[in-house]
Amino acid sequence: MENKMFCYQCQETAGCSGCTQRGVCGKTPEIAAMQDLLIYVTKGISEVTTRLRKEGKEVSKNINHMITTNLFTTITNANFDEHSIVSRISKTLEVKSNLIDMLNNKENLSDAALWEGSNIEEFKSKSKMVGVLSTKDEDIRSLRELIIYGLKGLSAYSKHANVLGQDNAEVDAFLQSALAKTLDDSLSIDDLVKLTLETGKYGVDGMALLDKANTSAYGNPEITKVNIGVRSNPGILISGHDLRDMEMLLKQTEGTGVDVYTHSEMLPAHYYPAFKKYKHFAGNYGNAWWKQKEEFESFNGPILMTSNCIVPPKDSYKDRIYTTGATGFPGCKHIDGKSGEEKDFSTIIEHAKKCLPPKEIEKGEIVGGFAHNQVFALADKVVEAVKSGAIKKFVVMAGCDGRAKSRNYYTEFAKAIPKDTVILTAGCAKYKYNKLNLGDINGIPRVLDAGQCNDSYSLAVIALKLKEIFGLDDINKLPIVYNIAWYEQKAVIVLLALLYLGVKNIHLGPTLPAFLSPNIAKVLVDNFGIAGIGTVEDDIKLFF
Repeated sequence: MENKMFCYQCQETAGCSGCTQRGVCGKTPEIAAMQDLLIYVTKGISEVTTRLRKEGKEVSKNINHMITTNLFTTITNANFDEHSIVSRISKTLEVKSNLIDMLNNKENLSDAALWEGSNIEEFKSKSKMVGVLSTKDEDIRSLRELIIYGLKGLSAYSKHANVLGQDNAEVDAFLQSALAKTLDDSLSIDDLVKLTLETGKYGVDGMALLDKANTSAYGNPEITKVNIGVRSNPGILISGHDLRDMEMLLKQTEGTGVDVYTHSEMLPAHYYPAFKKYKHFAGNYGNAWWKQKEEFESFNGPILMTSNCIVPPKDSYKDRIYTTGATGFPGCKHIDGKSGEEKDFSTIIEHAKKCLPPKEIEKGEIVGGFAHNQVFALADKVVEAVKSGAIKKFVVMAGCDGRAKSRNYYTEFAKAIPKDTVILTAGCAKYKYNKLNLGDINGIPRVLDAGQCNDSYSLAVIALKLKEIFGLDDINKLPIVYNIAWYEQKAVIVLLALLYLGVKNIHLGPTLPAFLSPNIAKVLVDNFGIAGIGTVEDDIKLFF
């Protein structure tokens, strides 16, 4: 059967080899083609901005932000709106043309830098030649895609920092130069392996930037009990990762009689002190992103999607879905707003007032807020528990959740680990075990949730601090096991960041990435000890 598309950037890609007829995520071949083309033209403009920097010319923040948002738009489950993506392609080509005019040296520019399209038919024609499979060598393709997916994850973290007024010029320059290098056929496998690790280095910097942006704006996360029940008022459910959108929504709903609930990766917003003053900030509703078809149905009110994690909605609640930022879905209302500007959420607020309160699907509380600052405050308690033997080991179980039944492994693994073991988590992977009654060790909860997937940075900082406290010369000598679930590209940049920091013997599941060719997978295994998962029983024996 002829390929209508090709995409293997997420863990659920068809047959663990690639989606060729339609994306498992729900994207059509037409959307896949436009995403391929958006990546291509973004490589082209990145080649030009890299040349401009070498000539000593400045690249504006607006252009940096456009490039990061372009990449963010193509992350799995972020944007399914062809009109929105085509608009970004056209704008990128227009800006690139103006930048080329500023170059002193226009020689040897790639086709991606020089190409100028003008209409959708040209776009469709070009997209057939620039997708993933346009790189014929399997190993070069594997490394290029590994780098690109890492850069997509980095772009997401940069974008969330940018809207809070935080930028890192070095991160932007690297992201663009690395993207341009994926066009360079002269680079060897060794060159691309080095670039992969360098991507991890800037992944650490990008996550540090976002950590600074979030904590500067909203304070350091603190231990917090979050209600998972409902109130009697109508509500708005906010999902995704963008805390700036959360802040604006809370301000604008204050005094309206509308409550605000978090969903999935927005849960950690409850841990920030700045949001606790809002009495109508009601709690968290539901679980990880993939359950939204049933949970959005029962919520009754409108839902605001602020970043990736959109599942194509059912018609029964599609009219209640609102998108903003890099997100989009055809037929859903989009709330515009440039980076740093105040968005107008009045439409979704008025919609909420006409809706029934959410239907209760569970009761109780969950505890989180164990980012690095909070854990450092407990450092003496943690160190004493380790020295006394009360805590024998930590297991990092950060990452993503997903639909595959094989992911139940992580629930069963959490239940099976020894009682003297503490789970360190971040990201929506926590929904596999954060509602289990796993107890505590000397008052330290056995599940320490640092926050969103980008807060995996906190887990790295905690590990480095423990290494310092215990006077170790190697982070791998700590009593820490890494058993990480992955789904999409933000998990890729977290993995590359950990590799850059020297962490070895990371286990990835439920499957290894399809974009790793056998030879490149062997490089990661031989040099870093990367491995997959087995059965719960076998892995418990292996780790403990």
